[in-house]
Amino acid sequence: MIGSVEISSQLPRVKSVLAVCAHPDDESFGLGGALSAFSDSGSATAVVCFTRGESSTLGQDASSLGRVRSAELSNAAVELGVGYVELFDYPDGGLAGQRLDVLALQVFEVADRVRADLLLVFDEGGITGHPDHQRATESALACAEYSDLPVLAWALDEAVASSLNGGLATGFVGRSREQLDFDVRVDRARQSRAIACHASQSTNNPVLWQRLCLQGDRETFRWLRRPKY
Repeated sequence: MIGSVEISSQLPRVKSVLAVCAHPDDESFGLGGALSAFSDSGSATAVVCFTRGESSTLGQDASSLGRVRSAELSNAAVELGVGYVELFDYPDGGLAGQRLDVLALQVFEVADRVRADLLLVFDEGGITGHPDHQRATESALACAEYSDLPVLAWALDEAVASSLNGGLATGFVGRSREQLDFDVRVDRARQSRAIACHASQSTNNPVLWQRLCLQGDRETFRWLRRPKY
């Protein structure tokens, strides 16, 4: 999808936002700046997370990583001002193999419960190329087909993605200026506190810290499904 020519410096004004995530920490590491900004502007915010993140290569010294990460998600949500969290128990690393219609229905049920008028997701390609991230976004888009909700994606500027991929051999998916709809200045304070809640994943995570350094106080977004208003 090609974005509009004019890029907005303000996120859309909505009453209720539902972030659709694959793993605990996605709501903070990736969507934390946006969720904080939405909350600060008066929007109610909620998170649906499909897995407990038990298969992460980080934090494996924990006796029960899934339990640890679930608790980290709860604490981070408080820091971000998120009012509702729904955590499912799909297998970490196996979300792409789950039926899309079932996942979409669960997104729909949570969206209806929190009266969401916007779904917030990772960009197509999952930002990092992770199949779980991609499936979570696909589930939101499938939900939007019958709920008629707009879908806004957190996206990375192609310069940031290129720098990360070149220096750290990562697989970030970037977007050109023409593909972006929003370039927004965010306050990282709440996001930083939320990230700190995810100690099992953020302590030894140079990719996260390098990305945030490159982004500075800017976040970019693109519509995957535009609002009709």
